[in-house]
Amino acid sequence: MDTRLSPNRERVERVREALARHAAAALLVPSADPHLSEYLPGRWQGREWLSGFTGSMGTLVITPTQAALFADSRYWVQADKELQGSGITLVKIPTTAASHHIDWLAQQLQRGDVVLADGQVLGLAGAQQLRQALDAQGVQLRTDLDLLAEVWPDRPALPVAAVYAHAAPQAPEPRSTRLARVREAMARQGASHHFVSTVDDIAWITNLRGADVEYNPVFIAHLLIDATRATLFVGAGKVPAALATQLQAEGFALADYAQAAPALAALPAGSVLLVDPRRITLGFRQQVPSAVRVVEAINPSTLFKSRKGEAEAGFVREAMAEDGAAMCEFYAWFESALGHERISELTIDEKLSAARARRAGFVGLSFSTIAGFNANGALPHYRALPSAYSWIEGNGLLLIDSGGQYLGGTTDITRVWPIGTVSAAQQRDFTLVLKAMMNLSRTRFPRGTLSPMLDAIARAPLWAEGIDYGHGTGHGVGYFLNVHEGPQSISKAVPEATMAMEPGMITSIEPGVYRPGQWGVRIENLVLNVPAETPENGAFGDMLAFETLTLCPIDVRCIARNLMREDEIDWLNRYHVMVRERLSPRVSGPAKDWLEARTQVF
Repeated sequence: MDTRLSPNRERVERVREALARHAAAALLVPSADPHLSEYLPGRWQGREWLSGFTGSMGTLVITPTQAALFADSRYWVQADKELQGSGITLVKIPTTAASHHIDWLAQQLQRGDVVLADGQVLGLAGAQQLRQALDAQGVQLRTDLDLLAEVWPDRPALPVAAVYAHAAPQAPEPRSTRLARVREAMARQGASHHFVSTVDDIAWITNLRGADVEYNPVFIAHLLIDATRATLFVGAGKVPAALATQLQAEGFALADYAQAAPALAALPAGSVLLVDPRRITLGFRQQVPSAVRVVEAINPSTLFKSRKGEAEAGFVREAMAEDGAAMCEFYAWFESALGHERISELTIDEKLSAARARRAGFVGLSFSTIAGFNANGALPHYRALPSAYSWIEGNGLLLIDSGGQYLGGTTDITRVWPIGTVSAAQQRDFTLVLKAMMNLSRTRFPRGTLSPMLDAIARAPLWAEGIDYGHGTGHGVGYFLNVHEGPQSISKAVPEATMAMEPGMITSIEPGVYRPGQWGVRIENLVLNVPAETPENGAFGDMLAFETLTLCPIDVRCIARNLMREDEIDWLNRYHVMVRERLSPRVSGPAKDWLEARTQVF
């Protein structure tokens, strides 16, 4: 193939022609939509359309002579491959929060140049940082133009899937109660109005769900709340008539999706508007009249939804058991078929998804299944495709990271399995990762501890051997919502007050070791923050511990036992007893036999 004629190279050239028409020196394309979502509806996947890079995070910058994609270490190998022939250079950055694209722009441009960025998808906090850096160089930032509208002829339309209610018993708190809680928080901030754009916050407040974003049961909407009304700006026809009537009776009015910005512009003078600068775009912030006072603080719903109530925690435990039973069924088939049937990474995705689909309350996957054998397992966000996948043959390690959306919770689990003969080096990596996961899982800590402070506890066993990994240790998980949820993040992020660990939060623990071109190891469980009893009986404040929620055996055939302490072996045995007791009533036949075999005392 003549790479000079690759579709992505041609699309970048179209952008350059448009830059010339508008007398601009650069276009910045973030991975974002008007709701600052992590996973985007097709209409706002412009960065992927232009570059060919399919990772969920990354920033693209195009100038008349250069094009650069900024991505963190999770995507370096993937991006190198997907950018081939595009003429786009990969710029490797340390974390998702890095601002290297801003520094790069400042270095490339001259005083008087103009940078284009669509303000409708540019986060307010990021826009402020970008503008400050460009102003210092005498470079103008223009945000009133969506250049993709000119260069993307077959751009997807807005999603049209219907909205539906997340109903009792799995939705134990009425939407009217949630709305009242948000209004109480608004009052504490002195706000008369509150504008919410993040779709998972809106889904939580309204007890509504949708299918506008792949793998996340959310819908595209904005929400404007005042003392007496809550207006949901959503696509026409997306809310069925009966549900619309019910919403109206509970204090929610419906308006067209496109009317959100005009509604902000029409706020009366003297109003006080609460917005979250990290969860609203520059375009919407610019709609607010100067006579309206703006209070910037985290969305109250972001904090509320991170703290699952007792009833929700009970449904999550039920969902975890259903998920665990599905994995028993799948792994029983997998081990019996291995060596007798030809199995690929695609087969694993198909069979595991089918096993989940047979479980009670299952709605869909929570993300695209990662099934990576050997070198593919070293790519943290790998996905097998019909055009590129591996067969499960020979010797090595198979990493499977998968999850489901259930009416009573969201699951996310990673396990690594031995295929054929596992080397001593592979066993060592597996054991060190297991020790890292257990190290944090067993930790007790004061309530209110800022979540990034816990990150080093997981990394310590790996650091002791000179090993590290490029992604965070843990992310918050929603309740039948997004699999990645804030505000807590167990990572190298700069700690902030909103990241305080509180009872009811669900977080992943997923350390890893990745050896490019060879293999990868990641072991992941979800855990729930619960009160911890201590010998001091609270003399030094309330303490929290982690309740492990995920129910699936950890394959001891990959463990180098000589690297394990007795207390670690005891934790693993007790975990396997719990897994066996919780899952045995839900499985039978080969699945039960597999469960019994994989949870024997180590």
